[in-house]
Amino acid sequence: MKKLKEILYKVHIEAVHGSTDVQVNKIEFDSRKITQGDVFVAIKGTLSDGHTFIDKAISLGAKVVVCESFPDVFIDGITYVLVNSSNQALAFLAANYYDNPSQKIKLIGVTGTNGKTTIASLLYQMFKKAGYKVGLLSTVRIMVDEVEYKATHTTPDSLTINHYLSEMVATGCAYCFMEVSSHGIHQKRTESLYFEGGVFTNLSHDHLDYHATFAEYRDVKKAFFDGLPKTAFAITNADDKNGAIMLQNTMARKRTYGLKSYADFKAQILENQLTGLLLKVNNEEVWVKLIGSFNAYNVLAIYGVAVELGIESHEALRLLSELESVSGRFQYFISKENITTIIDYAHTPDALENVLNTITDFRTKNEQLITVVGCGGDRDKTKRPIMAQIAASLSDKAIFTSDNPRTEDPQVILEEMEAGVEGQHFKKTLSILDRKQAIKTACQMANKGDIILIAGKGHETYQEINGIRHDFDDLKIAKELLTQLEK
Repeated sequence: MKKLKEILYKVHIEAVHGSTDVQVNKIEFDSRKITQGDVFVAIKGTLSDGHTFIDKAISLGAKVVVCESFPDVFIDGITYVLVNSSNQALAFLAANYYDNPSQKIKLIGVTGTNGKTTIASLLYQMFKKAGYKVGLLSTVRIMVDEVEYKATHTTPDSLTINHYLSEMVATGCAYCFMEVSSHGIHQKRTESLYFEGGVFTNLSHDHLDYHATFAEYRDVKKAFFDGLPKTAFAITNADDKNGAIMLQNTMARKRTYGLKSYADFKAQILENQLTGLLLKVNNEEVWVKLIGSFNAYNVLAIYGVAVELGIESHEALRLLSELESVSGRFQYFISKENITTIIDYAHTPDALENVLNTITDFRTKNEQLITVVGCGGDRDKTKRPIMAQIAASLSDKAIFTSDNPRTEDPQVILEEMEAGVEGQHFKKTLSILDRKQAIKTACQMANKGDIILIAGKGHETYQEINGIRHDFDDLKIAKELLTQLEK
């Protein structure tokens, strides 16, 4: 139990009806989870408005209602707190409720379009190898040192973030590495958190279904760096044209990394093979098991964070050489018939182009490159024709298929992809609605030595269709199909 007036610290209150000198049980923003003595935070979401559930929350036992507009009638014994932003209020309420755990751990946020999961996950792996207890908040999983929890969002809600940070502090974790999405920043989920450092990866076409313009998407990312304290560090990609923008107004210590530009952390690619990269990082050579030039950027960001957090540079390079790639990020296997199958989460034009260019870097051109790719439903439609054209132009064969259609008609998604393919590449493309059949067709097309790229879902082990998640694992299915075909 907590005193309401204590957990309201830093909440921007416009008016109060009732007493704040009351004991409360817990905080909820989902009225269905309310129990006796809870605080209900009414949030205006994209699908529903929490203000319509205030009466239900009170009937289930809510003692306090935090809202952006007062109801017409007040109920005796209930405290109503009027705020300008319920999302922002929730962030501070959650932090106060859990005793501000982000101030008791070194929290590093990673933001950008691509690379967030790889950087956060490998930093977790690296600092574990260095002997620390570490936490991770990522798209793939949540880790409280050795204990794993399922992740549901790139950046969870404020209550979930503070709950897990509190668990990390209680477990003795010294660091937490966290993916910070544009949705999470925009919805104030990270508002109350104290960050030791921030990393910017890159900015490319994504989430324009949510953000009205690319400039808005960029500025939301920038807001994260604007909010970093003087005691923090901000590391940005100097080769990305938006990298410098991220640092314009930050009070944090500014650091840069890059392959092409002058930077604090600089690398040169000496070798780029299917087995890894040989890099010269700040004039020291290191072999890493990660593949492709885009991963050279990820390695640099990881190295920069490690050095900023006090790991000696030679030790940081040694630890980098031991890191294993992240599930669903350029994950590959080679079949009995020497067919290489690559699974990657690439679901933006930039990410898909990076992966295909990486494959081009090490292929001999004597083999076929067959790409299987789809686009998610209920998401940014403008990237669909662009991704299809990239797949068609950079592959020998491109098979368009379903990704997670969600509530959209997958046939319509395929037609929108096909519309982007230029005439000279159209004969190289094929559309197969059923994802398993599309993967099977790619396996049947492949000959000895060929390369299959299955893009878009990566680590995901499900396919979401009309609100239902069906078991679907690209890696597992491809292995099974190739084994059957090669018998």
